[in-house]
Amino acid sequence: MTGKVRLHFSMSLDGFVADAANGFGWLAHTTDQPELVNSYAERTGAILGGRNGWNAIPDPTAPYGGQFAGKLFILTHHPEDATPAAGVTFLTCDVAEAVRIGLEAADGKDLEVFSPTIGRQLIERGLLDEIALHIAPVLLGDGLRLYDNPGGAPIHLHRLDTADPHSEVNVRYRPVRQSG
Repeated sequence: MTGKVRLHFSMSLDGFVADAANGFGWLAHTTDQPELVNSYAERTGAILGGRNGWNAIPDPTAPYGGQFAGKLFILTHHPEDATPAAGVTFLTCDVAEAVRIGLEAADGKDLEVFSPTIGRQLIERGLLDEIALHIAPVLLGDGLRLYDNPGGAPIHLHRLDTADPHSEVNVRYRPVRQSG
């Protein structure tokens, strides 16, 4: 059995996965969901990330709060100036080859993709099986979008958690008013 290739992110309500400085500090204001984190850690056999995320995350070797026990791959054009880390393999191949390597290393479990740039390439090539999003209660206004393809055709998706795959997701929030 082969695992799925899944683009997986927490995202602001306005569609950003990192802030304008490529940071993730805004996630500190969200509530942890240990059972959800555990379920992803258990079914993930390998992670494929990009170089920008590798450089931006304080401890990129501890995905899922350190519960992840699989292989970690970073796709980069410049592995020679990357900071090496135990258990991390830097790849310089085509994105399709990186997926092949990641799925093989996942040994039947899922390959999680932690890069919107790699995710876009996988969508364009038909290599992505699923998108898993956690919508954070914040509007960032600027930053790195989950999917950025100006001028491109819309990509229609099917929901996986409902009987109607064409239904919208309904969320309700209210602005937090600053006192003073």
